[in-house]
Amino acid sequence: MYDTSDFRRGLKIEVDGKPYEIIDFLHVKPGKGGAFVRTKLRNMVNGRVIDQTFRSGEKVGIPDLQEREMQFLYKEGKNYCLMDNETYDQIFLSDEQIGESRWFLPENVNIKVLFFNEKPIGVDLPIFVELTIVKTEPGIKGDTASKATKPATLETGKVISVPLFLDAGDRVKVDTRTGTYVERVK
Repeated sequence: MYDTSDFRRGLKIEVDGKPYEIIDFLHVKPGKGGAFVRTKLRNMVNGRVIDQTFRSGEKVGIPDLQEREMQFLYKEGKNYCLMDNETYDQIFLSDEQIGESRWFLPENVNIKVLFFNEKPIGVDLPIFVELTIVKTEPGIKGDTASKATKPATLETGKVISVPLFLDAGDRVKVDTRTGTYVERVK
């Protein structure tokens, strides 16, 4: 059990049987009455943010969270097939469970899957992934010195801005946190 004195940003707690992550907290000691902690919590299952107040010294549960290394194998309709790297068990996650991460999931990439009570609730991508450009306007010779960009469609369907010298078939490194081009991969 966690005490309110253990609260910090990023701490994962269990409230009413659901896992939450503390986004922000403030310890308040009013002139009259007991101290309390005002928190902003993000539900780790559905992403909703709530405000919750705890009395000072109140106890909250520790969620049963596990993180497993898995490999993305393929997409079938709106489901994504993932394989556990240790047991070789396969699970399917829906578009909603994958969320915005789907734009940065090339086949055979290793990702971390977060489980709550043995049920997958989310994925954690590597910071950088390498993807292939499948469609873009052809580059113009001599445009390597300027900072001008053009839209390019990646193999996952995501459209990002890339420098003018890149063409279809080039591999690029993309930052999964911001969705931006980093560099060309040789």
